[in-house]
Amino acid sequence: MDRGLELHHIGVRFGGLTALDDVSLRVPPNRVVGVIGPNGAGKTTLFNVICGFVAPHTGSLTLDGRPLRPRPHRLTRLGIARTLQGTGLFAGLTVLENVLTGASHTARAGFAAALFGLPASDRDERRLRRQALDILDGLGIAEHAEAAPGTLPFAVRQRVALARALAARPRLLLLDEPAGGLGGDDIADLAELVRQLPRRDDDPCAVLLVEHHMDLVMAVCDELVVLDFGRVIAAGTPDEIRDDPAVTDAYLGAMVEEAL
Repeated sequence: MDRGLELHHIGVRFGGLTALDDVSLRVPPNRVVGVIGPNGAGKTTLFNVICGFVAPHTGSLTLDGRPLRPRPHRLTRLGIARTLQGTGLFAGLTVLENVLTGASHTARAGFAAALFGLPASDRDERRLRRQALDILDGLGIAEHAEAAPGTLPFAVRQRVALARALAARPRLLLLDEPAGGLGGDDIADLAELVRQLPRRDDDPCAVLLVEHHMDLVMAVCDELVVLDFGRVIAAGTPDEIRDDPAVTDAYLGAMVEEAL
């Protein structure tokens, strides 16, 4: 049975600092779940636990009910893809080549066929290129396939990074601050893209979104989890979270501290 990703009572400490304290959440299949909270709430640490960059001191992770011990270099083989803050694109590759790097684990021919230029490798490359171009087309940026990422506007580079993640054909996509550096119109376009991911005819996927732009998370998320000082203070639908006094107090406190 597909249960999706689940975190059970996760705790993380850095020396005497508790970054996460008894955090539990679930990302069901074909849903968009957002994690929000003031600066320093533990959002990035939570993301790093799921990606395998940080090992929790307490608690556990499961994927479809089975124990999960994530490692960054093994995520795609588990059906998990991620984007990072900023685009993280390879400057020396074209847009299309960047997207193809995300699909490398789906190659069928294997290393030996590619090394010796065997026909199976050629067929594989053509298949992956078609798939990559289809993804770029679906995101509205196929015209930039042969461009160098550095020559493109930041909003387009963000779409390229998303295309690279989708090329892995993930069942779960982790988005880390995807709206960073975007203007209002670009955030609205991003929201439309994220909303469609669980509903695509080909390769629909669940999404875990770590973000501080409230207009984006409220527009795209089916469920929200709110962190404050490393603890879950609220969880529910966007409407429930919007009216939760604990959430209002957490964000109001954060704004007062920034003003001081």
